[in-house]
Amino acid sequence: SMIAAKGAVELDRPGLRARRTGQARLDFSGIAKGFGVDLAAEWLLANGVRHFLLEVGGELRGHGVKPDGQPWWVDLELPPGVALPPMRVALHGLSVATSGDYRRWLDSDGARHAHTLDPRTGRPVGNGIRAATVLHAQCMLADAWATALTVLGPEAGMAAARRENLAARIVSDDGELLSPALAAMLD
Repeated sequence: SMIAAKGAVELDRPGLRARRTGQARLDFSGIAKGFGVDLAAEWLLANGVRHFLLEVGGELRGHGVKPDGQPWWVDLELPPGVALPPMRVALHGLSVATSGDYRRWLDSDGARHAHTLDPRTGRPVGNGIRAATVLHAQCMLADAWATALTVLGPEAGMAAARRENLAARIVSDDGELLSPALAAMLD
């Protein structure tokens, strides 16, 4: 997510550059943990380590199997107080990331606001999504997509997950949505 005053950051997309033109603060928490997991995983793989489970701040990536030959089974994260059955997945060459309003927030004037900002409005997300989870081979992309689905909201987020063939779970105030790619993984 990027926190910046309007017009305080100029983007040069072709040159892959950004320039600060006024007071601004950039926050890359939407991809930083996943990026760190991927860097560590690539280093382990390059150095001959074939079996591991990495975790940074709730974002995970698994390769190979545990010493007992079982896959790296993990339960998908749920927001506190949400009464849904647990969902367990095997991380075999796979990453998982969850974005949720219960992990980081801002209390202001007696109200709690999600830490994720909608770049279309510059305001905290308030669309009923409690958590968005994405499974992907690259943890940074799982992390980024989980944040993007959170911003999009339940319906548009699930439409994007279907369009991009993402294995995704969205938990909202109205219940749970699973993408076709995630449903296929669970069969």
